[in-house]
Amino acid sequence: MPSPPATALLLTGGGARAAYQVGVLEAVAELRRGAGLAAGRNPFSIITGTSAGAINAAALACGADDFDAAVQRMAAVWRQLRVEQVYRTDMFAMLDAAARWRLILGVGQLLARWVRLKPRSLLDNAPLAELLARMVPFERLPGLLNDGHLDALAVTASNYSSGEHVTFFEARKPMMPWTRSQRRAVADRITHAHLLASSAIPFVFPATALTMHGHIDYFGDGSMRQTAPTSAAIHLGAQRILAVGAGRMTEPVDADGPHTLRGEPTLAQIAGHAMSSIFLDSLGVDVERLRRINDTLGLIAPEARTGTRLRPIELLLIAPSERIDTIAARHADALPGVVRRLLASGSGPGNGKSPARSAALASYLLFEPGFTGELMALGRADTLAQRDAVCRFFGWPPAQGL
Repeated sequence: MPSPPATALLLTGGGARAAYQVGVLEAVAELRRGAGLAAGRNPFSIITGTSAGAINAAALACGADDFDAAVQRMAAVWRQLRVEQVYRTDMFAMLDAAARWRLILGVGQLLARWVRLKPRSLLDNAPLAELLARMVPFERLPGLLNDGHLDALAVTASNYSSGEHVTFFEARKPMMPWTRSQRRAVADRITHAHLLASSAIPFVFPATALTMHGHIDYFGDGSMRQTAPTSAAIHLGAQRILAVGAGRMTEPVDADGPHTLRGEPTLAQIAGHAMSSIFLDSLGVDVERLRRINDTLGLIAPEARTGTRLRPIELLLIAPSERIDTIAARHADALPGVVRRLLASGSGPGNGKSPARSAALASYLLFEPGFTGELMALGRADTLAQRDAVCRFFGWPPAQGL
């Protein structure tokens, strides 16, 4: 019997939006159990992630010997997650953050003060390092790779020092790194520092130092300059990819709500728009490109492709069916007051007038149970709505009783 095709999981970035991914994984586990398959078996031989998706990817990879249990542990963390477990919100830290806003936006004496103080970021993500140490047991990963529970884990980060987009990967078998225009792969032992680097949202969290080629470089969020999110999975040998997005791939022409711009944009709205460009746009473009390539390869006879590296890649995309900005607007009041004031609309942070208008930006920072729980429920519902496509993708019999 031929071995099943190498299946990859691709988890994109998006800060608190990554809770949606856990709901998707919960539904995948449900569908597999409903199909009567062996409990615990990991359906993904390759796992790749970016930003907060890298954290989920690593947590799943480090539990690859029991997929169901790993997903349950991730879900428990996300359902109980609070802002203070990801970044500091105590008064002294946030007063410093407010000062950083003024320094970044000011001129004259404030600019001179900014040069003197050299702030690294808006928020301090030191608590996240402690959370990762508990959530992601990297000491298990080499054994899981050696025992064949997983073929490869890859996480991506953006190198501020060189401007390159870098994929760090750890694989069961030796693999040649790849290099493309402004992006490269590096075989490395993945650590919590790589996850902090990959999830360092620009301006919001500080850059992380990593050693590359014997010297220290500084890295930020892997979603920056990520032009081909599916690339790592394909280079690592994937024949089919389940990609999970962090935002809707298309929007209705008449979309309206608290996210809709009316009048001159505020700083928070501009920042939210920029974040969406960083975190959401590249996956949709890459999916379209991959599907066009598959269509083109379908015009070539299989025997003509023999002996070449050309192969179609089966792709299943699961993305939110609702706009996450709108969901975030319903939960904006759950953010600590000082954070709401920082994100509030107006000429700058601090006036606290309309948190709903900054919902796009808030959605990346809303590590609160109401928001993450609703996103997880949406991820599960969206996946179960595609149950037939999911089962066909994995080659499972139709799930029963769901």
